[in-house]
Amino acid sequence: MLKQLFSKLTIIDRYILRRYLMTFSIMLIMFIPIGIIVDVSEKVNKILENKVPFPKVAAYYLDFIIYFANLLFPIFLFLSIIWFTSKLANNTEIVAILSSGISFQRFLRPYIVGATIVSIFALLMGFFLVPKASEGFNNFRYMYLKGNGRNQMRETSDVYRQISDTEFIYASNFNQEAKTGYNFVYEKFDKERMLYKITASSIVWNANDSTYTLMNFNKRTVGELNDKIETEINKSMKFNFDLEDLTPVVYIAETLNLTELNKFIEKEKKRGSANINTYLVVKYRKYSVPISAFILTIIAVAVSSMKRRGGMGVNLAIGIALAFSYVFLDKIFGTVAEKSSFSPLIGVWIPNIVYGILAFYLLRNAKR
Repeated sequence: MLKQLFSKLTIIDRYILRRYLMTFSIMLIMFIPIGIIVDVSEKVNKILENKVPFPKVAAYYLDFIIYFANLLFPIFLFLSIIWFTSKLANNTEIVAILSSGISFQRFLRPYIVGATIVSIFALLMGFFLVPKASEGFNNFRYMYLKGNGRNQMRETSDVYRQISDTEFIYASNFNQEAKTGYNFVYEKFDKERMLYKITASSIVWNANDSTYTLMNFNKRTVGELNDKIETEINKSMKFNFDLEDLTPVVYIAETLNLTELNKFIEKEKKRGSANINTYLVVKYRKYSVPISAFILTIIAVAVSSMKRRGGMGVNLAIGIALAFSYVFLDKIFGTVAEKSSFSPLIGVWIPNIVYGILAFYLLRNAKR
């Protein structure tokens, strides 16, 4: 598809496409260091106080770059298009192009090609790079910035899950990096009657054989007359739950690639998880963000292709207002979908629907 599009591009198309991609890249290169500087200024005291090793800090900021770029992707894209299209308009280059008989829709072709390239890149990032970066980013925050050197996954890190109709697990907190849970409890029921209960001071995942090692193991089997108690210093066991069942739900969905996320959501649906909307919002955003590249591109071109009396400053002011309002809508409806019975699919796509209608209106009324 891209090969066919490139073959139809003229010299002017290639010129605009090159400016599109270069300006977007430069915008990322300019703003990401600013974001890092702001983040360092806020966190340097905590980093020094907890004596965080430099390799850990370097890895954190590598993850921060990917996380930050993905988070503010719509703003970066929108402002970059506003910037270079306004320059084209101020230099009367757009007037010359349209005066040659080219329609406004035809003028948009290199922008659509650029949006296609950027959206594919954003899609691949959302599927593969962002989950890994999100895991490293959040692990560092909870380990060194909130946990003072120990990984407290959230302020209330109690993990209580029903893994089947008859099985329940609990852990006071879970260390994602060490794959270790603390104050572990496993309960097995037959309808309302407890069959047995297992407790351990810690539970460690063994990736080699897919077992768990329980320290200070204690099992109490409930009998009709007497209970049977078993104790061991450490014991290896297999359980009917996965590692992510011990991970607090605060950011687990963000750390899974698309295949893992789909499996995780299906499993949580079967269990009747109360947090299913949170996971669905993360999934649907992986698709909605790349589509926003096309919508925001059309709006940005329509807004900035006219030469205004106030010059580029007016276009940038309009662009900034529209970009931040898009992000605002995205956050508002995403939160509403997570915290209520509102459809996650509709909540995630409302900003694209609203701005899609705006893009259609502006495109129809754009000056030729």
